[in-house]
Amino acid sequence: MTAPARPGGANPNWANRTMWTGDNLHVMRGMNSESVDLIYLDPPFNSNRNYSAPIGSEAAGAAFKDTWTLDDLDIAEHGYLADSEPKLHAIIDAARLVHGKSMMSYMVMMGTRLIEMRRLLKPTGSIYLHCDPTAGAYLRIAMDAVFGKANFQNEIVWKYGKVSNSNAAKFLREHDVILAYKKSRAATFNPLFDSKISDRKRQLIRQGYNTKNMGGKRYLYVYDEETLRGKERLGKVDRSDFDVVRTVDAKRGNRLTDVFEIGFLNSQSKEKVGYPTQKPRSLLERIIKASSNKGDMVLDPFCGCATACVAAERLGRKWVGIDLSSMAIKLVKNRIKAEIGLFAYKITERSDIPARTDVGKLPNYRTHKHTLFGRQEGRCLCGERFPFRNFTMDHVIPQSRGGTDHVSNLMLLCGACNSLKGDRDVKYLMAKLKERKIRLDVSVIPSRPR
Repeated sequence: MTAPARPGGANPNWANRTMWTGDNLHVMRGMNSESVDLIYLDPPFNSNRNYSAPIGSEAAGAAFKDTWTLDDLDIAEHGYLADSEPKLHAIIDAARLVHGKSMMSYMVMMGTRLIEMRRLLKPTGSIYLHCDPTAGAYLRIAMDAVFGKANFQNEIVWKYGKVSNSNAAKFLREHDVILAYKKSRAATFNPLFDSKISDRKRQLIRQGYNTKNMGGKRYLYVYDEETLRGKERLGKVDRSDFDVVRTVDAKRGNRLTDVFEIGFLNSQSKEKVGYPTQKPRSLLERIIKASSNKGDMVLDPFCGCATACVAAERLGRKWVGIDLSSMAIKLVKNRIKAEIGLFAYKITERSDIPARTDVGKLPNYRTHKHTLFGRQEGRCLCGERFPFRNFTMDHVIPQSRGGTDHVSNLMLLCGACNSLKGDRDVKYLMAKLKERKIRLDVSVIPSRPR
């Protein structure tokens, strides 16, 4: 049974504890808007590597490819981004200029999914994106474009220890980055504290009060109001001598910073299942505690060995996971059973595309123009790149000569080329451009005219 919607969100059109097998883009496009409180994603990093779990491990059979080319994309996604998110597309085009088509392909893949994640988050929601230096700079700017630079919260440093080649002529690397953004100013955030207590706080606990001079003002820190009144009756302190009086819970330790010192899982860890990019549960628990409350819905769209789902379950949150491999379902079942106990509930397994119940007609994610823009990579026959809106769809062979409206007989032209071509075929346009000594980019033509 679906739970009633919380304020500021829609009813989820799926059950708690659901694991999807499939392309997360298609699954997310079928999920109701503003139905998720927290998203954590540990996506591929464009590392140009292939990963697989070792034979004999609990995750044996799990594998994923982290190399990206245009063949790995639905090219219509490129055109959809250029049409609907011009700022994000400009960042992707910059990635292409600096790093080539592989980075462009990766960023198109990530960009389309980030747009859906923005739609899924409630106004009180947050998103944490795990990345490394390979594409981290572009992902940061992409997150600014999608979620708004004002909604940036933290660049969290996950300091896990040295893993780089000690012979490399550079500093050893010992951290990843997690980019934290909120959906709006109403986002949930619970400050977290460590168990360490500073000497000043120890003194505060011991004598019930502490003093400090700061910025020309005298501060009085007290354990609680009752303790302060008792010290005043004994004549040990007088609040009127101070500019600022603050009550401090000294037992909470120090407030946590954006540096998470949490080590990698070693080979002896009971958590380790052999998944090639498994993250420690304590890392996910810290994020979930900070940016959600009990009963909130947590989504991991690249859930792998389901650490975020396991952490959410342990902390009393609802959860939903998506992964290309059905291995994620097996792992989340085994891990929750081992770490929490026998199942008192059902984990729902799905491979379909959910049907949204919060809207009528869905956006058209794929038009001929989207497909053509992706196929031509934003270029016209004249070799110039243009924004999506500056292109006009035209026939390679005009209808007057038997040309069809099929996408195989269509191409995009800039305004100048479209005017020059008129109602003639593309061979005429090519000849005119050559007369003007314009270097043609014939790769944009779906099939070379004879």
